[in-house]
Amino acid sequence: MKVFTIGYEGATQAQVIDRLKAAGVDLLVDVRAVAASRRAGFSKTILGESLKAEGIDYLHLRGLGTPKAGRDAARKGHVAEMRAIFADHLAEPQAQMEYERLKALAGEKRVALLCFEADHAGCHRAVLAERLSDEAGASVINL
Repeated sequence: MKVFTIGYEGATQAQVIDRLKAAGVDLLVDVRAVAASRRAGFSKTILGESLKAEGIDYLHLRGLGTPKAGRDAARKGHVAEMRAIFADHLAEPQAQMEYERLKALAGEKRVALLCFEADHAGCHRAVLAERLSDEAGASVINL
C-alpha cells in the first residue's frame, strides 16, 4: 500500500493535478477542515470537478482537518503544538470514523492526502500518513 501526500502552497491547480497523475493517484482525499481557498482552483467544488475531468476521484473528509488552534500553531511554525492538538482531535468520534474510512480506501486505491502546506513535515497530513504507515504498513510518498 502506498499513500501519497501533497500540499498546494505555491503551486497551481494544474501543477498539483500533473503531480497526482504522474504518481498514478486514483483518489484525492482533502483533509482540510475548511475546503475553501483563496488560491484559484483549490476550493472544494472547483477542485473536485477539475480532478474528475482528469480521471481522479475527490473526497473531502472534513473530520480529518485540523482544528483552528492546530492551523494557527502550524502557521506559526509550532509543529509539536500542532501535532498535539491534532492528536487530541483524532480521538473524537467523527475523526475516528473518517480515519477508518480513509484507511479502508487507502487499502483499495492509490490515495493522496491534500492540504495547504508545501512542506509535509509542518502539516497534519504527515500525522495521518504516519499513522497509516504504522497501522496499515503504508509506504508514504510526499509529492
